[in-house]
Amino acid sequence: MLHRLFNVSLQIKITGLLLGVIIVLILILSAFYAYSTVEQIISERHRLSMQTAKTVSLLPSVTEALEEEDNNHSLQFLTDQFSIENEADFIIIQNKEGRILTHPDADELGEVKPFNDGFKARVFGGYYNMDSDEFIDSSIVGIAPILSDTGSVLGVTTVGYLKADLYAQIFERIKYILYLSVAVIIIGIILGYLLARHIRKETFGYEPREIAALYNRHDTLLSSLNEGVIAADEHCKITLINKSARDLLEVTDAYMHRPIHDLLPRLEYNQVYETKNEKLNQEVYLHNKSLIVNMVPMFTQGKFTGLVATIRDRTEITEMVNTLSEVKKYSDDLRAQTHEHSNKMHLISGMLQLENYDQVIELIDKEMDHMNKNNRSIFNQIEDKNVQAILIGKMGRASEKKIDFVIEEGSYISPLPDHIKAGEIITIIGNLIDNALEAVISTSQPSVRFSAMDIGKDIIFEVTDNGTGMKEEDKERIFHPGYSTKDYNGEKRGFGLYNVKAAVNKLNGNMEIDSTRQGTMITVYIPK
Repeated sequence: MLHRLFNVSLQIKITGLLLGVIIVLILILSAFYAYSTVEQIISERHRLSMQTAKTVSLLPSVTEALEEEDNNHSLQFLTDQFSIENEADFIIIQNKEGRILTHPDADELGEVKPFNDGFKARVFGGYYNMDSDEFIDSSIVGIAPILSDTGSVLGVTTVGYLKADLYAQIFERIKYILYLSVAVIIIGIILGYLLARHIRKETFGYEPREIAALYNRHDTLLSSLNEGVIAADEHCKITLINKSARDLLEVTDAYMHRPIHDLLPRLEYNQVYETKNEKLNQEVYLHNKSLIVNMVPMFTQGKFTGLVATIRDRTEITEMVNTLSEVKKYSDDLRAQTHEHSNKMHLISGMLQLENYDQVIELIDKEMDHMNKNNRSIFNQIEDKNVQAILIGKMGRASEKKIDFVIEEGSYISPLPDHIKAGEIITIIGNLIDNALEAVISTSQPSVRFSAMDIGKDIIFEVTDNGTGMKEEDKERIFHPGYSTKDYNGEKRGFGLYNVKAAVNKLNGNMEIDSTRQGTMITVYIPK
């Protein structure tokens, strides 16, 4: 029953609540006003009855009339005048024997009544107020003694106000409050209805329980999205950041209600706010991540209310493409190495057919020495299988391009820690060696040297070439995406070193570049 009572529309709830509050306030205020009115009127009647009684008792004409015991007619006229002036219902004068000298009812004149309520005034000469029904009806009376010049009591004056008339007067005053209360209740009902109607309009006709359910679905949906979602109002202040956006941008809810520029810099927000048109596929690099941002304007009932930005992480896809690209390079390098060995085998075959056995033996011995040297460098000094595979491929490529590729003596690498993934090491070593090979290809005696050290807390890779080096201003820009010092058939690439820097940063490492006109040395430090 209680559940059914609360399961009503918002309009009924608001109207009922507003009406209830108004009624309670009216009841409290009316009770307070009624109590104050009653207290005020009764207090006023006490004061007025006593004041009138005193005034009448002190009139010389009253004292003389009681001393001479005549002129009752003039006393009645006098008390009638005072009754009219002070709105008293009756003024009764009794002499000291209790005989009634003035009374509103002429039949009561001359009657003798013992002093009951007026006893203290008759005996002790006291002045006081009290509730009395002795003379006419239940009344509020003021009683005062009439004293002679010598101070003896000559009689008693009683001034009274009927309670029935007082209650009628009180009701007349409260009746206006009741009329006003009814008017306020009606106004409250109308205002409650209009307020509820306005709220329903603002909430598109949804009830609170429907809004709560919609919010829960909305929150669950936003939390389940892999895409980051950020909403901003018409003043560029952030109003929503879902979990995926917080993870992608590595931020907390502390960015709520801050300008969206603080969270996603270098984006063209002004175009969305000014033109009210969407802005799609904007690329931004933050926290070593390549992010794609779409910005779409929001409209509520045709009015522009802000924008929604969706964020996708392109880093993982880019890393996968880079890894596949490196694998393809290794495949090409191995194919080149196979091609070169095939040429050497054809040469040996031709020499055998020409019976040049001494030259064949010399060529085979030379090739075996070269292979043994490379194998010792790679398999004895480099224990990590991924690094071995990279170096074998790069040796083949260097051999095809007639570049002297040397693994420094003393190089040593044990199997890499688990947190260093194959894709990351391929990106780092592969791109550094490729850049070095490209840097020396135009020199007279091209040489690339590779060293690796596994000492202390860091793993250190070093790639050195004897190319022409790089300009000082290029040292900072070579890590920017899309920047390159070379032109490949008119196509600017420049993502190799950017990817290397991103992989090194991901592993909490750092890089150093030493470049002169005699060549370039790049050193990478990766914490174990």
